[in-house]
Amino acid sequence: MIDGWGYREAPAGNAIAAAKKPNWDALWSRWPHTILAAAGAPVGLPKGQQGNSEVGHLNIGAGRIVYQDLTRINLAIRDGSFKRNPVLLRAMTDVRDRGTLHLLGLVSPGGVHSSTTHLTALVEMAQQLGVPRTYIHAFTDGRDEPPTSAAGFVENLVAELKRIGTGRIASVSGRYYAMDRDKRWDRTELAYRTVVDASGPTAPDPVAFIKQSYDAGTTDEFLKPTRIVPPGNDPSPAVGDGDSVIFFNFRPDRARQLSHAIVDETWDHFRRARRPELAHFVTFTEYEKGLPAEVAFPDEPLEGVLAAVVSEAGWSQFHTAETEKYAHVTYFLNGGREAPFEGEDRLLVPSPKVATYDLQPAMSARPVTDGLLDRLQTGRYRFLVVNFANPDMVGHTGVFPATVEAVEVVDEMLGRIAEAVLTRRGILAVTADHGNAELKIDARTGAPFTAHTTSPVPFILAGATGVKQLREAGKLGDIAPTLLPLIGLRAPSAMTGNDLAH
Repeated sequence: MIDGWGYREAPAGNAIAAAKKPNWDALWSRWPHTILAAAGAPVGLPKGQQGNSEVGHLNIGAGRIVYQDLTRINLAIRDGSFKRNPVLLRAMTDVRDRGTLHLLGLVSPGGVHSSTTHLTALVEMAQQLGVPRTYIHAFTDGRDEPPTSAAGFVENLVAELKRIGTGRIASVSGRYYAMDRDKRWDRTELAYRTVVDASGPTAPDPVAFIKQSYDAGTTDEFLKPTRIVPPGNDPSPAVGDGDSVIFFNFRPDRARQLSHAIVDETWDHFRRARRPELAHFVTFTEYEKGLPAEVAFPDEPLEGVLAAVVSEAGWSQFHTAETEKYAHVTYFLNGGREAPFEGEDRLLVPSPKVATYDLQPAMSARPVTDGLLDRLQTGRYRFLVVNFANPDMVGHTGVFPATVEAVEVVDEMLGRIAEAVLTRRGILAVTADHGNAELKIDARTGAPFTAHTTSPVPFILAGATGVKQLREAGKLGDIAPTLLPLIGLRAPSAMTGNDLAH
């Protein structure tokens, strides 16, 4: 799986088209291939919603359309069950008489980690329940949305709060700090100090602060955690004993570190002068097994996923990726299961410690490939899966030459893998989870485009004797039902995707 390798023929702003990729070109010209839907309704997202790594891997591993948390929560808002959710109700009603409600999350309509629709629904619910103090700690995007779009999103939020009649923005933090997932604890600490301790720099107005940051060359992702203290107003208080905190991101991976810092007694990655005794700490979805949190929208377990079928056949399997995509090629591909299946081995290769990946476009692709080929050569494993993070993670920087280089590095690795697999008469399936690198320049503004796309993704099937072509109009959930019969395994009834092989 080549993360962020979307299919788009137009060359303008297309880092994949601009790259030299002889190994990809050879596979594409020689072997059966097609393109697959990787966004919107075919992967369980709202119509027109861009895909992402979590969604892509869930659909690939499940062999069916997996209706996503975004879709489930949107439906709960539409049918009214959102405001009857017992976890949300307790968190709000228990702070009506004393205490404060703190809402944490990414303020973005992007739908990858959160939704402003969900935040608005929470504020409306707090107003209707008579919660006296509601503070919003707004994290800004700049990756899944354009890098200077947060000012408009926050301005819209301010207008919504005025319309509803409650709520105030207490702090603003770029996701680089508040949503780090690479154990860069210094970043998490800055966000924690601002959100929980109410310490650090201040600004009088959130929108003005963001625009002034743009003028200074700082875009949304990298906004320094800052408290918002309007003139003539008392600063918002620190998160205190008896308060309720609701983290409204629905995607877990980038919400875990800050959550652990807030509620995990055993967590020790930086010094916490105080850890408030909260009335409730609520996460929209289950961020991690064992995290001391109440979950508003628990996971719906997936049975009969690809790795389970391989395990039940008695086969050994191997999953590997670097840090940035390791959770996707294990937890998400396996249907939200943390523990390996029987016979499943894993290798985590550390991602490089650089500020942004345009500084090292190769990332850890070479050691990931080395580890994969070492395992392949043992002959022990009959099913191996690897994720290359480069086109997605470098693509998110918006630096076009670096994204081209990332594509070329992955092509080099693809050549090594193809030679090793095909000389052993194995089957090589090559695909992606969503688009990114194929659109790096905004056609309307000419600015760098850092977000995911709604593009389809390619699917190549090399070495499968008897397969002459692959059907069109497929989706990510068709990959597993296509592969399993080719390796002599039956797709379970839960896999409702289609076999694309002719």
